[in-house]
Amino acid sequence: MYQEISPGEVASEFYTKIDSDHVRCDLCPRYCVLKEGQRGFCFVRMAQNGQIVMTSYGRSSGFCIDPIEKKPLNHFYPGTPVLSFGTAGCNLGCNFCQNWDLSKAKEHSRLLQQAYPKAIAQAAVAAQCKSVAFTYNDPVVFFEYAIDTAIACREQKIEPVVVSAGYINDKPREQFFAPMSAANIDLKAFDANFYRKYCLAELEPVKETLIYIKQKTNVWLEITTLLIPEANDSELEIGKMCEWILEALGPTVPVHFTSFHPDYKLTDRRATSAATLKRARQQALNLGLHYVYTGNVYDPDGQSTLCPNCQQVVIGRNGYDISTWAIDDNGGCLNCHTTISGHFEKTPGSWGAKRQSIVIK
Repeated sequence: MYQEISPGEVASEFYTKIDSDHVRCDLCPRYCVLKEGQRGFCFVRMAQNGQIVMTSYGRSSGFCIDPIEKKPLNHFYPGTPVLSFGTAGCNLGCNFCQNWDLSKAKEHSRLLQQAYPKAIAQAAVAAQCKSVAFTYNDPVVFFEYAIDTAIACREQKIEPVVVSAGYINDKPREQFFAPMSAANIDLKAFDANFYRKYCLAELEPVKETLIYIKQKTNVWLEITTLLIPEANDSELEIGKMCEWILEALGPTVPVHFTSFHPDYKLTDRRATSAATLKRARQQALNLGLHYVYTGNVYDPDGQSTLCPNCQQVVIGRNGYDISTWAIDDNGGCLNCHTTISGHFEKTPGSWGAKRQSIVIK
């Protein structure tokens, strides 16, 4: 467990002293060089006494029990409840952020609840949650808090889940994903210029994270892309992205195309149409991806899981409610017994679409 320096602060392992006045944060590819007392781009990591300190340890913007499909994770114990929480800050600068009130918040304005890792794990057990998700803002910026909580959860047989943009350097990446059970990585687009213009970031480190998770870990991986009209929704770009996923990650990684709504600094664009999401889904399926979904729209067909062999519905979904369950006891299609990739119990959870706020003491 990381040791606190003072309430809410822990020291980072990943930094370099540049000179007597400056220290560089090496957690993510942004490599912020900071003077004493200065905060990085993410706002929650700060230079203090010649090192980098995370300032929001043990402090959360709130706790809520969600359906696991909301993360979205459709192949990780479907129908089960997940205890979700985040902190504040982000190491990307997305001008379309759909959670900007948290990711762009200054920590003291939103971190109203205090809870330490063991208390979170115990609360998940008490609430009969299958998993705990680090979400709402990017958990890379609360790296130490997320890792300690993941370890505490594993001790209680609770599955740690990370929802992230995957913008992290190679050495911390290994430590970050080591205790995790599942991850949904937000692949913002498949164009380097998009990342620079809309996210103030680079695409390549995200691709490296995806390859690392799939090829070097046992973490269950799913991918989400928010389709923004006239930005990253073209057939050409979606085709390039899907072809790369097939080659680098394989056909069994579930991909979610979700709908954008005008928000934060990108309010001049229209919301993504259901037709665009359905077109992207069909394009990805035609290219050979096995499991492709639509999100943030009502689309039972696009949110249900099909057997990649016989095309029968093996998990029918109506929103977050499971309407059909046709998976056998070995995790295969009930019709043809083809293995369905993912983690499944013999029966699905019954949490449904409920959302329940809780307070952890």
